[in-house]
Amino acid sequence: QVQLVESGGGLVQAGGSLKLSCAVSTRTFSRYAVGWFRQAPGKEREFVAGLSWSGGSTYYAASVKGRFTISRDNAKNTVYLQMNSLKPEDTAVYYCAADTQTGSSRGIYDYWGQGTQVTVSS
Repeated sequence: QVQLVESGGGLVQAGGSLKLSCAVSTRTFSRYAVGWFRQAPGKEREFVAGLSWSGGSTYYAASVKGRFTISRDNAKNTVYLQMNSLKPEDTAVYYCAADTQTGSSRGIYDYWGQGTQVTVSS
């Protein structure tokens, strides 16, 4: 069983930065691709960023490309999402996810965290 726990969310002003972390409990973390998704009130959960198991391939939604960076530390079983130049429309609950497959589709990922709230004030 793979468990994921996000942290690092909070309230930030527009233009500011936040770094989310996701601790993944599995002995085979290096074999998993990881992703970040977000869900704003009244909207469907959407893909934000993805990272292959090797770390060699990254994927970003057009809305965050150039502002967000996904990374992983396999020694710490942790995934990160560095968010810069935040906008009010980035306000959402952010979820990390893991699976042996890589992709931007929500249906690919079998394992999910409980989410962390990010609020960007204007």
